[in-house]
Amino acid sequence: MRSTLILSVALVLAGCATSDAPRANAEPAQAGSAQAGSGRAAPAQTAQREPDERGVDEIDPLLARAAIDHRQIDEAFLTPATPQDNIDSPAVWRAPNGRLWLLATAKQGDALVIYDGDRGDAVGRYGREGGGLGEFRRPNGIAVFGDLAFVVERDNRRVQVLSLSLPAAPLNLPGIADTRTPQLRALTAFGADRLRQPYGLWVRAVSADALEVIVTDAYMAGKDARGDEIPPPLQQLDRRMQRYRLELGGANPGVRYVGAFGDTGAAGAIRVPESIWGDPAHDRLLIAEEDLATGTAVRDYTLDGRYRGRTIGLGLFKAQAEGIALWQCGDGSGYWIATDQYKDRSLFHVFDRASLRHLGAFAGGTVGNTDGVWLQQAGSTRFPDGVFYAVHDDQAVGAFDWRDIARALNLRSSCEARPAG
Repeated sequence: MRSTLILSVALVLAGCATSDAPRANAEPAQAGSAQAGSGRAAPAQTAQREPDERGVDEIDPLLARAAIDHRQIDEAFLTPATPQDNIDSPAVWRAPNGRLWLLATAKQGDALVIYDGDRGDAVGRYGREGGGLGEFRRPNGIAVFGDLAFVVERDNRRVQVLSLSLPAAPLNLPGIADTRTPQLRALTAFGADRLRQPYGLWVRAVSADALEVIVTDAYMAGKDARGDEIPPPLQQLDRRMQRYRLELGGANPGVRYVGAFGDTGAAGAIRVPESIWGDPAHDRLLIAEEDLATGTAVRDYTLDGRYRGRTIGLGLFKAQAEGIALWQCGDGSGYWIATDQYKDRSLFHVFDRASLRHLGAFAGGTVGNTDGVWLQQAGSTRFPDGVFYAVHDDQAVGAFDWRDIARALNLRSSCEARPAG
């Protein structure tokens, strides 16, 4: 999605692959997994509810009952369903050979699941349960920047950084397909001394050899009689977002804590945070507010952490604001996509990048109960104009061809193209 920035730091990031950190290659995918589209598997049962999850006696909101205007777009594919993993969030690595590899966090599987980004086939897993490098405890948010993957772990209270690479190229023989799959290597982890219940994150380049990582922290103030977590009082919400700086000059990234921010006013505070995404061209951070009591929507902050006084979609989001993604062009134009997490079929609202004007909404034929999303703008063989990925019901990931989205909502299919229709 940030193709220009990725290219600019690719050579710097490539050096991370030579680290001496413990290494664990992707393991073979589990055999016999049923396709998600062949029948609805039972949702994964979590050992501990998230702050945004409803209790067993609460009614899940359904798009079928919401009467909201939208376009239906069929998914290009759904990955194999693994409900035992509790899939949370996806991200994509575009390998040097142009192939897309889709990584998804498995909260209960304590691992990353790896799929072919063009076909959806499961090709491997990385990690196991534990607290060391290459190990995970309830991984949720994930982002890929260049050849680095950043994985948030709620129960290890940290962000783990991994390098992505391909094995040595095979002999270039006519008719022989390139079957190499990603190798992952854990480089470092950070945040355990400050993060309390981290969830989402956004990564950007701040110089040729440094990255900034902003992590949302969903710390709570206890539980009520129903077992629901209670958001802290407003004055304690000034640390909802934590900021770190990574220096990329050495074999392993160096990490420095920069500070925290969060509005403490009734209108701008983030009571239940998860997803966050930024747009440096417009000095903007969009942060999902998932608290239903005050109104789920998306808050508009500046990059330095100040609430702009604007909340997007208040009253428009009916289920729960979740994953956020950005489609962008060099002239400052583009589109935001923000998820409304209906149980039966998730609704994806599209907003103008600059003005934040609502442009329409779409839903898939199957994908529902979506947590994380990822928009891969740099194309591939199957998706030449990009692809939008969305988690399906804690067990799989669905893919939407950007050309289909653009056609349905009269959007641009590429930065060079005029709106469809």
